[in-house]
Amino acid sequence: MFNEAAVKQYLLSKPHTALDFPFGKDVSVFKVKGKMFATLALGKISKQALQSDDDKQSWWLNLKCDPDEALMLRDIFPSVIPGYHMNKKLWNTVILDGSIPQGEIERMMDNSFMLVVDKMTKKDQASILIHL
Repeated sequence: MFNEAAVKQYLLSKPHTALDFPFGKDVSVFKVKGKMFATLALGKISKQALQSDDDKQSWWLNLKCDPDEALMLRDIFPSVIPGYHMNKKLWNTVILDGSIPQGEIERMMDNSFMLVVDKMTKKDQASILIHL
């Protein structure tokens, strides 16, 4: 299962990426050249959602996404929901409960990173892409 430490390590391996805590110590924010492309926080899944007697905590990973792909991923994976506290059209929340293959989560993280890089100046893009 892809855990918090593995996600942080993967995200921080991206060039020019920094970890920040603008929303408090409980929300890790990952930025490339100052632009946010991911957040990671401990979320709580309600008893009703789980259809069980226990509340369970899982790590919630917010990732930027193409609007059409965002909808498709939500249809395919029950653990992908509209972005929590984000623009629901452009962000998804991935609940790291072990139900999504690690390779698919890595692909989603890569796409989020590249969506943000693609909006940067050509100079900033070049300084990042040379390291990929």
